[in-house]
Amino acid sequence: MKLNSNQALIIADPYNVRYFSGFSGGEGYLFMTESKKTVLVDSRYGIWAKNECNDSDIIVIGSEGYYPWFNKLIKSYNISEILLEGDYLSHNIFERMKEKLECDSIISISNELTKDRMVKSEEEIEKVKKAEKIGDDAFTHILTYIKDNYKRPEGLTEKQVALELEFYMRSHGASALSFDVIAASGLNSASPHAMPSDRVLCEGDFLTMDFGCVYEGYCSDMTRTIVIGKASEKQIHIYNIVKHAALTALDNIKAGMTGKEADKIARDIIEEAGYGSNFGHSLGHGIGLFIHELPTLSKRDDTVLKPGMIVSVEPGIYIEGFGGVRIEDAVVIEENGIRNLTESTKELIEIL
Repeated sequence: MKLNSNQALIIADPYNVRYFSGFSGGEGYLFMTESKKTVLVDSRYGIWAKNECNDSDIIVIGSEGYYPWFNKLIKSYNISEILLEGDYLSHNIFERMKEKLECDSIISISNELTKDRMVKSEEEIEKVKKAEKIGDDAFTHILTYIKDNYKRPEGLTEKQVALELEFYMRSHGASALSFDVIAASGLNSASPHAMPSDRVLCEGDFLTMDFGCVYEGYCSDMTRTIVIGKASEKQIHIYNIVKHAALTALDNIKAGMTGKEADKIARDIIEEAGYGSNFGHSLGHGIGLFIHELPTLSKRDDTVLKPGMIVSVEPGIYIEGFGGVRIEDAVVIEENGIRNLTESTKELIEIL
């Protein structure tokens, strides 16, 4: 986002602060003018900010709080217009800033900074790729773990599967999870974002696992659905519809189409198979510093896809009283197609 000489941005969203300054502490502000960046933090984060922010000034605030420092910077740089993240700040904080900041004009910007993050550099893509590799390796590991443990007398629960995935990713290079692991079995798999429970895995279950991790600040995301034991004809049928939708989308998504057009590729296949009402969410979302970024691959998004964007492709079918299937890859948009960062097989896996 280009600023005029009389403008300054006060950035509060931790992901935007990190993107524009390098500071990953999660609390504080970035005051950014046309040519200068200043990170403001309290004493807990002073050393941290100094170590990470090579091209920013650092101000460690005291008991006086942020507003006196904001106003000093406004006066120092002769700023008359402040831009605030209206899509991130609460109404109360936004109104307080309007009251406290000493400038002529305060303007709300919505998603402008998030849009700046949509197209990734090769360095960013490489970090997401490494995070996705940890996820791929975790999936390979969890298949063996389930096979070795689900037939024990005490069984194996969804919570234990989720915990094992988390432990593996954290112990193989991940600094955090992208989001809480989803491990949903049996009828629970019909809920796209079911929380892991104490339910024991049973023969004949679908098991949907949606998981990701953070590597050097960047997220991964993948989903695979497997069957515990031998798959039924209906399970195979539903799985193959979702797989066909996923593969067709992956073969046809490319730069120049809109998020809406990308979504339609997979949605048409699922609708033609008679399960359109069982695919309630969008086909995908952006991935980067945050797990759900712009753009979205949805019926409502007219954003034109550009090379360097990273998005998920995750069609699904969810049938209450039966179960659900989702297959998800993370891909980089390219001029003539996509580069898939997820290497795990999309063939139906039966744990026998």
